[in-house]
Amino acid sequence: MRSRNGKLMSYFLAVILAVSNMLFVSSAYAGGYSSMGGHTDDYIVTGKPTGASMLADAVFMRIPMTAVTIVGAAAFVVTLPFSAIGGNVGEAGTKLVAEPFKYAWVRPLGEL
Repeated sequence: MRSRNGKLMSYFLAVILAVSNMLFVSSAYAGGYSSMGGHTDDYIVTGKPTGASMLADAVFMRIPMTAVTIVGAAAFVVTLPFSAIGGNVGEAGTKLVAEPFKYAWVRPLGEL
């Protein structure tokens, strides 16, 4: 039983790491800068999302971000006493729960 939990945890961490890498890349792309330091306005596509981008968003972003929201909610509950002492319960709730939830469920499908 223990090895199954360890294997499940390693798969979960691998998914979280992959999602975090995608978030860093997509935020750099959305900001208009390439990894080489150049401006990439020529490559930013505007307009309505395609079906492929909607499917990719649903599978590769929405599902993992829902998991991130659940993990963030658990982290918020665990760190709540420290946040209360520090006086930043609202900020912790926003960063750990509200922002991942909005990214996963509120934004239009296909907009990364």
